[in-house]
Amino acid sequence: MSKVKTVFYCSNCGAQSSKWIGKCPSCGEWNTYTEEVIEREKGTSSWKKKENPTAKPKTVQEIKPIPEERIVTHDSELNRVLGGGIVPGSLILIGGEPGIGKSTLLLQLALRLEKIKVLYVSGEESDHQIRMRAERIGVKNSECYILPETSTALVFRHIQDLQPQIVIVDSIQTMQTELVDSTAGSISQIRECAGEFQRYAKESGVPVFLIGHITKEGVIAGPKILEHMVDTVLQFEGDRHYSYRILRTQKNRFGSASELGIYEMQGEGLREVTNPSEILITQREEMLSGISIAATLEGMRPLLVETQALVTQAVYGTPQRTTTGFDGQRMRMLLAVLEKRCGFFFGVKDVFLNIAGGISVEDPAIDLSVIASILSSYEDKPLPPNICFSGEIGLSGEIRAVNRIEQRISEAAKLGFEKIFVSGYNKKINGSGKSRIEVIAVNKVEDLIRRIL
Repeated sequence: MSKVKTVFYCSNCGAQSSKWIGKCPSCGEWNTYTEEVIEREKGTSSWKKKENPTAKPKTVQEIKPIPEERIVTHDSELNRVLGGGIVPGSLILIGGEPGIGKSTLLLQLALRLEKIKVLYVSGEESDHQIRMRAERIGVKNSECYILPETSTALVFRHIQDLQPQIVIVDSIQTMQTELVDSTAGSISQIRECAGEFQRYAKESGVPVFLIGHITKEGVIAGPKILEHMVDTVLQFEGDRHYSYRILRTQKNRFGSASELGIYEMQGEGLREVTNPSEILITQREEMLSGISIAATLEGMRPLLVETQALVTQAVYGTPQRTTTGFDGQRMRMLLAVLEKRCGFFFGVKDVFLNIAGGISVEDPAIDLSVIASILSSYEDKPLPPNICFSGEIGLSGEIRAVNRIEQRISEAAKLGFEKIFVSGYNKKINGSGKSRIEVIAVNKVEDLIRRIL
């Protein structure tokens, strides 16, 4: 009998210690160490790898390039966030809140792949529950196999018999290996199970999708090393009060890490939104103050989003600053610029800012639209519905240039806008070609105020 070994893990960063520690020396969090019992057996993994010769060091010139052949799915939004398709041998982690649609997305992917054998491993649902969801989505792929199992040893045994081309694990927190003597979902179990699937993906060349749970803070449950082990980390976001879902790339070794895909949750599954600008702009019958349109970029995709602002008299002593979908610290900075450079006084005003559609925008080019919305509500004067904005605001009140301005102008022209306000420091601002839109260049916030108010 081997001796049972007890190890303490930090539930925040996954650091290991032989005894309990109050404050984690790695991440600095308090009272995050938990005790786990580990018992190693003979062997290194449930996945039986083939006998390969020992790898030898090579120079970069000696390594033969392999042509990149991706598996292109029928989901154009998923292809975009993955960088063009599924890379063979890649390990992809998808996280999101409960009920957001992670299982629906991957089951929909498995059912729509033609002539590709897919193994869907479910540790949370029975095969009858998956069958009910498949009927709602629409059963199309007869090569999709369902395996309700939580033991990695049995999963790899079925993998060796079936020889699938894609493996989906729902979820990694429910998997359990015999090499670690602890409960499923613990830090050691998640790390070891993810390591086994990583070795399988790299040695066999079969892409593996892992569904991950998130904590109440919004981060993926388990050790932080889990996100370092995988090749791609996707975050499935959305508001329960909206039908739209956003698939955002947080890490991608085979493409851009700033791409974004938008879906609409319907009764028969997730529908791809090919033109998200139309759903992010509210169709209004009358002109209202405090509303403006911003031309932003998410990855390589131009988007037009609606910014809504409300400026009212403060009831309490300290004015409120509330934002939804926008950084609150940045809004306070923009208010300070308006006070210092333009003479507007917000010390006795409550300011509320909302990005319509339930999405979060981090592009600094939205600053110009935010200021236009705030000033429109401050003066209670509606802006013309045929104008939009794209520019970053500096602390001295200058309007800074933004990247890929031609794509923003083309998107605004495609949706029927007649004027767009951009920075005068942008080069080739008239490079939109034959688009029927007037490009207005402004250099300072004062110039913008004179033109719109």
